[in-house]
Amino acid sequence: MNLSLEEAWKLLREGASDRHSPLHTPSVATVTGDGVPSQRVMVMRAVDQPGRLLRFNCDSRGSKVAEISRKPAVSVLGYHPQAKVQLRLSGTGRIQSSGPEADSAWEQASLYGQRCYLADPAPGSPVAAPTSGLDPAMEGVKPTPEQVAPARTHFAILQIAVDKIEWLYLAHSGHRRALFEWNGTANHWHGRWLVP
Repeated sequence: MNLSLEEAWKLLREGASDRHSPLHTPSVATVTGDGVPSQRVMVMRAVDQPGRLLRFNCDSRGSKVAEISRKPAVSVLGYHPQAKVQLRLSGTGRIQSSGPEADSAWEQASLYGQRCYLADPAPGSPVAAPTSGLDPAMEGVKPTPEQVAPARTHFAILQIAVDKIEWLYLAHSGHRRALFEWNGTANHWHGRWLVP
């Protein structure tokens, strides 16, 4: 059973470091103010297995930020077709727009990535015509550090402290499914097999 948990973390680490991994862009779900699930595909930027943390970059003006501030329950879903593994994770989300971790994530982002946070109006705002939200002069060109510097005020990170991992392996001979839950008191994962 522990091998399944280790494989889950291995696939997550690969997802964060390899942009070609199917787990590089999992679906992240939050809960709206009306209690409705809200999903979006996000790029997983970092995984800290000992800390049980997943990190994503986001715009501090986006709806997910308000949703997590109101109700921090978050779920993550990814599927790796080559490994035939589906991962369903749940935990607590936390938004950071300042501090060393957010600053470090900003510095690690490419200039093109940083440029996204220059969008005006804010993500999700209604507009009369299709737009990236960027000044047309900024579209299709690599910006300079000076040009993207104002975008830092809109940049934030989403960290998810994972407390449940459901691992599902799909096989012709018979699927296998396990659930791992974090026991904070004992400081370890507790796992059990489930019927797929």
